Amino acid sequence: MSRQRLVRVIVLILAFGLGSAVLAGAEKRLVLRPPAVPLVTHDPYFSIWSASDNLADSWPVHWTGQAHALAALVRIDGQAYRVMGLEPWGSKPMTQTRLEVFPTRTVYAFAEGGVELTLTFLCPLLPSDLDILSRPLTYITAQVRSTDGARHEVQLYFDACSEIAVNMPEQKVVWGRLEIPGLDVLSFGSQDQPVLEKKGDDLRIDWGYIYLAVPIGTGGRTRLASHETCRGTFWNSGLLPACDETEMPRAVSDGYPVAAVSFDLGEVGPDPVARHWMVAYDDQFSIEYFHRRLRPYWRRDGWEAADLLERAAGDYDTLTARCRDFDEKLTAAMTQAGGEKYAWIGTLAYRQSIAAHKLAADIDGTPLLFPKENFSNGCISTVDVIYPSAPLYLHLSPPLMRAMLRPVLDYAKSGMWPFPFAPHDLGTYPHANGQVYGGGAKTEENQMPVEESGNMLILAAALARAENGVEFFRPYEALLRRWAEYLKAKGLDPENQLCTDDFAGHLAHNANLSLKAILGLRAYADLCERLGKRAEAKAYVATASKFAGEWLKLADDGDHYRLAFDKPGTWSQKYNLVWDRILGYGLFPPSLAEKEMAYYRKVQLKYGLPLDNRKEYTKLDWILWTASLTGRPEDFAALVDPVFDFLNETPDRIPLTDWYWTRDGRKVGFQARSVVGGVFIKMLK
Repeated sequence: MSRQRLVRVIVLILAFGLGSAVLAGAEKRLVLRPPAVPLVTHDPYFSIWSASDNLADSWPVHWTGQAHALAALVRIDGQAYRVMGLEPWGSKPMTQTRLEVFPTRTVYAFAEGGVELTLTFLCPLLPSDLDILSRPLTYITAQVRSTDGARHEVQLYFDACSEIAVNMPEQKVVWGRLEIPGLDVLSFGSQDQPVLEKKGDDLRIDWGYIYLAVPIGTGGRTRLASHETCRGTFWNSGLLPACDETEMPRAVSDGYPVAAVSFDLGEVGPDPVARHWMVAYDDQFSIEYFHRRLRPYWRRDGWEAADLLERAAGDYDTLTARCRDFDEKLTAAMTQAGGEKYAWIGTLAYRQSIAAHKLAADIDGTPLLFPKENFSNGCISTVDVIYPSAPLYLHLSPPLMRAMLRPVLDYAKSGMWPFPFAPHDLGTYPHANGQVYGGGAKTEENQMPVEESGNMLILAAALARAENGVEFFRPYEALLRRWAEYLKAKGLDPENQLCTDDFAGHLAHNANLSLKAILGLRAYADLCERLGKRAEAKAYVATASKFAGEWLKLADDGDHYRLAFDKPGTWSQKYNLVWDRILGYGLFPPSLAEKEMAYYRKVQLKYGLPLDNRKEYTKLDWILWTASLTGRPEDFAALVDPVFDFLNETPDRIPLTDWYWTRDGRKVGFQARSVVGGVFIKMLK
């Protein structure tokens, strides 16, 4: 029987902060139905989502769509209800009454039999604290209270399926218990442990171990057994099986073994009663970086899984408070910057973007952040994925931005990269051993020279601004100059070469790509000024200014600017122009952005502004950049409101896609990618 099913579409009331997302001048709450709801979101392998409106309407899934089952049940006065997942089949679900999504938390509420249950998933992805952010661990908290004045007997149940530890359910797993002070810990892992052997896109991890950890003294009872045995026994009796199963190794599909915990809360009255537990994944080694295996960042000082779980258990109260505070402040800041609809978009993008990365430690402990190009081609550290995702990290954590750029800069500086332009990628996730896209490091065929060189120079200048310092870039001065020289020679009127938006085919004389090159040259001048190379800075400012003047003539098409210099009657989003305003360069007159915006508002469709005139699809990240061009709130809202409608109405129940059709809201491709971090462009000043 299929472990997933189509679900009915409903609109759930969602709220920010203390639950008060109130529309200005209206006595109603802003509503949004997320395409998918983040539950456990840490890295490309440990990323679990609910793909339905109600938590009991489907199995939670890995971002690729394969079931990564988490189950929750409750018994109230002897009557059992399903809270999360689909088993037991045909059983009654507890009525879901509320869903709240915050940057680091997802909160569900349920009501039945005079009892309210809230279930909170907390992923402490605090961008200012790399030690905490790198921990692959989610806290799950259940809180129960009586709502009718009576006292009710309540038992709780939760389990995590062993399929989370394998790529495919035909693979065999083993399981066991760990002795950790203060914790009852269960674990699953694959029998073979093929550490870092596989690379590619549509893959799940099959090495390392998943852990379910329950604080001792809270009344939790745990078992390792088949899914039917654990869930069925609790459903019928409120208990767990008498003992763990020991028939292993065995295929996950042979009974789908689970790690389960139950709590007997006794009689519950109006005062809330809470229990929490932790779900974690220790991959032991995360990335192969030029044929060296790198540890996850949290393991850099010799920590083992026991250290992670023990420390995390002690941090529960502190991190709960810190995450609430972070969520409240970030939500308020996004709302102030762009309104409530924008704040919703940023909230849904936050965990998704971070969870598309892995934070690893180099041999000296230096943090290195590696994005995966999810459901695109599986590349690792793709420069034209780093570029759109960068605003989140520039705004909230410049050290993470540095950790993302460092591997690319070191590769390009090494003898392994022979070309005078920036590379496209470092390999196929999780192997960062050198570029695989196009001609790799062997030929210039199907490279993205102007695209990636412009990306790197703009990001370097933006990071120097964010950190108010340039010391990080001193070892790379010659490299940055080489890229600037390439843009000076090739960037104003690009040849027929690839760019990140070539979905409709290659394009010569690309006006938006030319904008990127011009701003890349001005960014290099910015870096030169900071590096004390004033004469060179002055020369590059002059070049960028000259090119900007020529661009205005080459791209002019009357009431807007062209897609390509040689194609009158065409148009495209000029999202790269946003950096002229953010970085304060003033290369282009405000009338450019104003003219483009007026045209965009005329040609956009139901769910957003198409990427250009050739097709009716768009990119979510670029729309937010384009919406920020003029700085006027009314322009921003005009382009962002259709994106909010898309999120609310798309029939594709997946983590955010960034590539979709603007008439019907269907995805074209891509999902769960880091590039949605680009929606934080509005937060950059």
